[in-house]
Amino acid sequence: MIDLYTWGTPNGRKVSIMLEACRLHYSVHPIDILNNAQFDADFLKISPNNKIPAIVDPDGPGGAPIQLFESGAILIYLADKTGEFLPTEGAERYEVLQWLMWQMGGFGPFLGQAHHFNRFAAEKVPYAIERYTQEAKRLWGVLDAQLNGRRFVCNELSIADFAIYPWATRYEWQGVDKADFPSVSAWMEQMAELPFVDRGMQVP
Repeated sequence: MIDLYTWGTPNGRKVSIMLEACRLHYSVHPIDILNNAQFDADFLKISPNNKIPAIVDPDGPGGAPIQLFESGAILIYLADKTGEFLPTEGAERYEVLQWLMWQMGGFGPFLGQAHHFNRFAAEKVPYAIERYTQEAKRLWGVLDAQLNGRRFVCNELSIADFAIYPWATRYEWQGVDKADFPSVSAWMEQMAELPFVDRGMQVP
């Protein structure tokens, strides 16, 4: 039984989608980041960066327990553990990892800043709103071009899709009209119809 420490954020939902997709047994431990639970000493032992998600797998490599933080690292670990949603070798593996890193380096951090300045900042900062909204739209354009003529981000459904999708669902927070990105919109509709994606999006 894998222990999942998470909250209802895009980064948290990446991992719950993957756990559901791989049909792995897991127990959810909500970490209420709205009340700073991520700074509790017990959670710090699992996630030194005070961020969700994190997992503890008692059946890690070689049968030894392992604990992991950082959503991308967790996705790769679970893919390697199960042999699913990440090619084991060749150019196809690196294509998936490339788009996973794109999400972690851009379509996540920059969209998160758009969320903050568009929705949560106590003071409206026009420069920041313009900067991050425009970058969000640029990143959506990159994704739309990649998805043009494709069912999934890479050749097959992969951890890249699981990482990107939860961030895309918060398009309104990013100042994005998804109708401007038809390929992304079609992909989002297809992802939403997958039962394990729906279940993962509801965790915790």
